Amino acid sequence: MKRALLIASLLGAATVFGFAPFYLFPLPIFTLAALALLWQDAPHRLAVALLGFCFGLGEFLAGVSWVYVSLHDFGAMPALLATPLTLLFCACLALYPALVGVIYHALGARSTFTTLVALPALWTLAEWLRGTLTGFPWIELGYAQVPASPLAGFVPLLSVHGTTLLTAASAALIVYAINQRTQPSYWLSGAVLLALWLGGWILKSIEWTQPVGKSITVSLIQGNVPQEMKWRNDEIAATLNRYRQLVAMTHADLVVLPETALPLFLQQIPADYLEDLATQARANHGDVLIGMPELDSAHDNADNYYNSVLSFGTSPLQTYRKSHLVPFGEFLPLRPLFGWFLDITQIPLGDFARGTDTPQPLAVAGEQVAVDICYEDAFGNEIIRQLPQATLLVNASNVAWFGHSIAPAQHLQISQARALETGRYMLRATNTGMTAIVGPHGRVEQAAPGFTTAIVTGEVRGYTGATPYVRYGDAPVISFSIVLLLAAFWLALRKNAKIRA
Repeated sequence: MKRALLIASLLGAATVFGFAPFYLFPLPIFTLAALALLWQDAPHRLAVALLGFCFGLGEFLAGVSWVYVSLHDFGAMPALLATPLTLLFCACLALYPALVGVIYHALGARSTFTTLVALPALWTLAEWLRGTLTGFPWIELGYAQVPASPLAGFVPLLSVHGTTLLTAASAALIVYAINQRTQPSYWLSGAVLLALWLGGWILKSIEWTQPVGKSITVSLIQGNVPQEMKWRNDEIAATLNRYRQLVAMTHADLVVLPETALPLFLQQIPADYLEDLATQARANHGDVLIGMPELDSAHDNADNYYNSVLSFGTSPLQTYRKSHLVPFGEFLPLRPLFGWFLDITQIPLGDFARGTDTPQPLAVAGEQVAVDICYEDAFGNEIIRQLPQATLLVNASNVAWFGHSIAPAQHLQISQARALETGRYMLRATNTGMTAIVGPHGRVEQAAPGFTTAIVTGEVRGYTGATPYVRYGDAPVISFSIVLLLAAFWLALRKNAKIRA
């Protein structure tokens, strides 16, 4: 059993190579298939749970343990505390594949129907619940297929969740083929798998949205302000001057600065400084979007402040306020229980207020721009709140919190999925990387090297229309997965009733 647990852990760790920055998209299919075979051979339910847990622990320790960097390197949390907290975080995420295994085994892991129907549904629902309940949908299986895999053709139709379902179904078909290798139906699984991937490849040629209006020039600014220097009082003037100089170098219709690019509240920034940026934007005959924290001046409440993006230039002043905040990074859940967390870390502005749940696109540079901030773009159902009205997507981020890890590349892949889901350009302005222009088909058209001061400039088009996902959201895929799971439960109950009879 120890050997099986070690293999499960290694399979989980190997799964990470299916995602950015490695993009070995077939790999997660084979690792999940191998995990399912381990589950089928497990002697009892506890062994199944441990196998799923070890797989998840290997995956998340290899894939997202960069949270340690934000806690220790930049949050000043002692290593003796940051290490077990990182391990605990990954262990909590690993409970989801453990639960999948337990239910899969209970339904009859060696059953053909359970493997082909219940396994993909269970994995999809677990990933969806992880994002919904835990608020952390990182490295969901479907992201690995973006943008190169044929299965990426299903993303505008079924979202990343639907692509997760089809990725898990591909693994299930491999398991079926192995179990049926001495039967004539062995070849059927291969034919279905081929049809599935061929269908995705054909779907890639469909244009779900259409360009509208003339092209515009965009400049995305990567300030490359070191995270450890960003909030120091003696560095604020240098940071403001850096962004003033970078904006002055642009000649674009739309200029975008990163999340909290200006490390002062809007109300603290000198009026002549903002006017300089607005003047440059007007000289470009366009607008500049600037990330900065913003006090709740409307209610004269100094306790409420927002993570905001504001527009300056030819268009009227407009504001987007972040609504999906990062637990323990931007707000503190259950403050009486976790108040100690803020006491031992040096995370600035750790208790933001939430923006509205019904944001509207910003009318800037002749486009309707749907802005999101940092990891908000990990939630496709929230991005589509501003669609189909929005013609462009903009993500302002600061992932300098995670240093030279794979987190920025993973975040870029998430943005690529949002571009695919919506059929629109995604413009990413980040502090240290990955600043990029992502096309409507999810491919990176231009990008700046990480940890450099850079301006990414290019021409983009606004897009109109709605992909099926924009129209219907997550409900069809989640509902279908639930129906599949209920069918597996019903069949298992019938089988047990016959055995008792």
